[in-house]
Amino acid sequence: MGEEQEHAHGARGVAVELLATVDLGPEIEGLEGYQLRMRRVTIEPGGVFGPVHDHRGRPGTVFVLQGTITDHRDGASTEYGPGPGWPEDRETTHWLENRGAVAAVEVSVDIVRKE
Repeated sequence: MGEEQEHAHGARGVAVELLATVDLGPEIEGLEGYQLRMRRVTIEPGGVFGPVHDHRGRPGTVFVLQGTITDHRDGASTEYGPGPGWPEDRETTHWLENRGAVAAVEVSVDIVRKE
C-alpha cells in the first residue's frame, strides 16, 4: 500500500443516509438478489470515510453536491467537487477524506446485494 493509504483509519465524521432503493430482480433478468441504492454521505471537515475498501461486486458512481472530497487510491490523491465525482468499479480500492473547511456532501449510487 502507498503512503496515502497507510494513513486511512476507520470512519470518523461521516453520516450516511439511505435515500432510495430499487429491487433489481423484477427489473433486469439475472440481477435477482441485487438492488440499486442511492445514499447521501456527509463528511465533516477533517472527516475520513475509511478504512481502505474495495468495490468488487458493488459498482457505483458519485456526485459531489457540496464541498470537496479527496479520493485516495493507487498512491495518489484526487480532489472532487462540487460536480461529477469518481467511478467505483471492481478495480477501485480507496478511502476518502474532507480536507476542507465546510462539510462535504455526496450522492452515491451503487448496486449491492440485498440485505
